[in-house]
Amino acid sequence: MASSSNNSNSTANNHGGHNPLNRLSLKSAGKRNQESMSHSQPNGGWINVETLNNGNGLLHSPPHNHQQQQQQQQRGGGGASPAGGGGGASAAADHNIQITQPISAPSSPLASPGALNSSGSSSGGGAGSAGGISGSPTAFCLPSSSAAAAVAAISATPTSGSGSYVCSAGTNWHFAAVAASNAIDTADPNWQASKATVLERNAAMFNNELMSDVKFIVGGEFDIDPIQTIPAHKYILATGSSVFYAMFYGGLAENKQEIKVPDVEPTAFLTLLRYLYCDEIKLEPEHILATLYAAKKYIVPHLARACVNYLEVKLTAKNACLLLSQSRLFEEPELMQRCWEVIDAQAEMAVKSEDFVDIDLKTFESILSRETLNCKEIHLFEAALNWAMNACEKMSIDDTPQNKRRLLGQALHLIRIPTMSLEEFANGVAQTGILSSQETIDMFLHFTAKMKPSLGFPTRSRAGLKTQVCHRFQSCAYRSNQWRYRGRCDSIQFSVDRRIFIVGFGLYGSSTGAANYNVKIELKRLGRTLAENDTKFFSDGSSNTFHVFFENPIQIEPECYYTASVILDGNELSFFGQEGMSEVLMGNVTFQFQCSSESTNGTGVQGGQIPELIFYGPTTVTAMSSPTNSLCPTPIGGASSNAGATSTAAAGTAVPNSSNGSGNNANSSGEDGDGST
Repeated sequence: MASSSNNSNSTANNHGGHNPLNRLSLKSAGKRNQESMSHSQPNGGWINVETLNNGNGLLHSPPHNHQQQQQQQQRGGGGASPAGGGGGASAAADHNIQITQPISAPSSPLASPGALNSSGSSSGGGAGSAGGISGSPTAFCLPSSSAAAAVAAISATPTSGSGSYVCSAGTNWHFAAVAASNAIDTADPNWQASKATVLERNAAMFNNELMSDVKFIVGGEFDIDPIQTIPAHKYILATGSSVFYAMFYGGLAENKQEIKVPDVEPTAFLTLLRYLYCDEIKLEPEHILATLYAAKKYIVPHLARACVNYLEVKLTAKNACLLLSQSRLFEEPELMQRCWEVIDAQAEMAVKSEDFVDIDLKTFESILSRETLNCKEIHLFEAALNWAMNACEKMSIDDTPQNKRRLLGQALHLIRIPTMSLEEFANGVAQTGILSSQETIDMFLHFTAKMKPSLGFPTRSRAGLKTQVCHRFQSCAYRSNQWRYRGRCDSIQFSVDRRIFIVGFGLYGSSTGAANYNVKIELKRLGRTLAENDTKFFSDGSSNTFHVFFENPIQIEPECYYTASVILDGNELSFFGQEGMSEVLMGNVTFQFQCSSESTNGTGVQGGQIPELIFYGPTTVTAMSSPTNSLCPTPIGGASSNAGATSTAAAGTAVPNSSNGSGNNANSSGEDGDGST
């Protein structure tokens, strides 16, 4: 894969030369153009002001009086800016972003495998070289396809629960409007009188030429975004960042009027400055990774934390692998752990996602070596082929079996091919030509012969994740109180305090002997169906619960209510739960239950169906093993059994429930009704 990472020409063909870190932030890069305008100064001098024409206005610092503003409008676009070039850097940076960090920054992130290592930044690029900080900068490279696809995956994710700091407006337009507004406000000689607080006065200086004592020449290293000149004020920056303090006031500070920052995207740099000036954090998915990089580079931890929180909110199986790659690069262990939780539980969905092929080799190998993946090996093998095919395309070479095998390297031996079924191997792996003839023969002998040959692949199946079961009843009943099914819905609402993945439900079966049931299970949130499955189960006539599963685990976010529903068709007389708990602690996850308005067959918090929720949860606490059967033993004599209460108390905390709504509580009235007792 190293050769793939170093082939800048082939990558340029595949990615159009776009900045790999910020592909989404540059969706409209081809439509933008950079202009340079000359403005008359009060002293008769002239100054060039960089502008960015994005179709919605010019992003620059307007003149400090209305006369100059009118002159600007009369002159129009002016000449082309010489800074709009940067083509020389494009060829060298098409496939790898070289990110330069100052020596005072935290330890450099882990380099992507196959990436080129450089001794420093071109154009004096980082804060370290620009500010005169001693020591060689630490450089690392970011594969273009991985980061670009990561931002794309984040942007495509629905924005539910994204937080109050998310701004949906067009960023460039917003910054242009703020700059113009600040310039107009401060054109009044007595503008300070209208600003009541220090924050308001500092905010008026954001992206404003007035009293600025330093200018940053931002962007342009990758010939994607136009270079933009951003005015700033050393004192404000130094009070918000130790890196800026070292640049301007440290022992080795240099008195430079212009500082080049080619490795940071202009929009991300402006987002950083807006936080330092205005104490505002407004993030967008297309700029989130670039902003995180800027916050890390200049050691602004609160902004970096906001970026990570945003990424965690957007985390799904479709983007988990790419975000894992980025979290390793940015040294964010908490985000890495969240990514692993999603990948482990929803491995098949993760490796089948469109952007899985864009992850770097190191991340690819770490996923294949994961012991807790819940995924068939044939799906991992197919994902590896897709990854290798994409690598061939990046390198502009034929996607022959030999080339794929060469690019996969040792990663192929992390796939546990011997644990596949004979049919999966014969109709899948053996037909691809990836294995040599001898490897194929040895594999067939492994499946069929008594004397098995030695193989170069792991022969032990992955452990996978262990399911956990939340049981919400302390006892169950039958006979004198019957639970009937006539196409009506049994439903319950629940929430959790930590992210989990629902795998399926445990259900009660027949109380009058063995019976088969057809069942439709469904999981909803806010009326929207997240997953459903039509399946069957066999009840042996005992009070045990019988597990039914969804096709794929469903991610459950904390502090949100979800609705679990079932519609059963089979023997009408079944067991049902009693003495329900409104709150259950299972391991380190707390479940809360409440009645659902969709329940038309009598199930509620106090009693009824859906006694168990089967899930994958955080693995840090594993004291409670997942029961395979109901916690309540077979009742005797047709009454109710409380024998299970003690066992349940070990796994959960019972909280009395005061709900007495009709149709939502199982009782002992002895009536024989539809879903009521």
